[in-house]
Amino acid sequence: MLPDKILDRYRVTKGDGFKLADFDPDDSGNVDFEKKDGQELLEVGVKRLSRLQQRLYAEGRWAVLMVLQGIDTAGKDGIIQHVLTGVNPQGVSVHSFKQPSHLELAHDYLWRAYRALPQRGHIGIFNRSYYEDVLVVRVHPELLQDQNLPPELITKDIWKERYQDINEFERHLARNGTLPIKFFLNISKKEQRERLLARLEDPNKIWKFSAADVAERRLWDKYQSVYEDMIRNTATEHSPWYVVPCNKKWFARLVVADVLAEHIKALDPSFPKMSSEDAADIDAAHKELLDEEK
Repeated sequence: MLPDKILDRYRVTKGDGFKLADFDPDDSGNVDFEKKDGQELLEVGVKRLSRLQQRLYAEGRWAVLMVLQGIDTAGKDGIIQHVLTGVNPQGVSVHSFKQPSHLELAHDYLWRAYRALPQRGHIGIFNRSYYEDVLVVRVHPELLQDQNLPPELITKDIWKERYQDINEFERHLARNGTLPIKFFLNISKKEQRERLLARLEDPNKIWKFSAADVAERRLWDKYQSVYEDMIRNTATEHSPWYVVPCNKKWFARLVVADVLAEHIKALDPSFPKMSSEDAADIDAAHKELLDEEK
């Protein structure tokens, strides 16, 4: 478990003055341990998260929405695999947002997010999310034409309007028992190059590689700019962003596990209390089972 002051340094709740350059992808919080220690701490953190998730699931009142955004190779899949490894799969759903289908394009861009929201008691994970419509679509504005919007709605203010839509959507979620927790997985351009090369040079990883990854890499500066603008305009108290340094995978996973656990702990979920009638029924069942041995 990391100290709160370390987690606070990655938390963004107000966009005013936010600069992505202020967040170092190599940062490890000045903690006094190495990768091995971090992995051991992660095991402890995963067990803690599992206990909290049991209470969340049993109570069935709150839902948690975990949003993962980041450029290719930032580590989204690895975080899902390592952080949620000990959590009851019955209480977790993972939804990957890829290129929209024809059906999705026939609706507004938030429609597919509504359909994938977690039910009460569950943790929902969005691997990419509705934020793609202010990221990829902004870097590639020609994609707007595929969304079948009335032409008069595509104005110079469309991105500002979408930020407003998203903020209102997330406020609605928070007011109705779904807690959004958003992670931007921050890696350096140099680290991305190393990870792409690792995929190309490892027969067991090459299936992950796409030539499109390199094409998108050429737009690195543009993506950094729109990520910064996205966080600046959508970081709020009820739906904060965590800018997680991800050059060290073990540290990124530790941060995400701790942030997730701390937010669920703050919800204070509890196991349902038994009524006197239920308690009497349980006592009777207990006695009946014990009497079978006689």
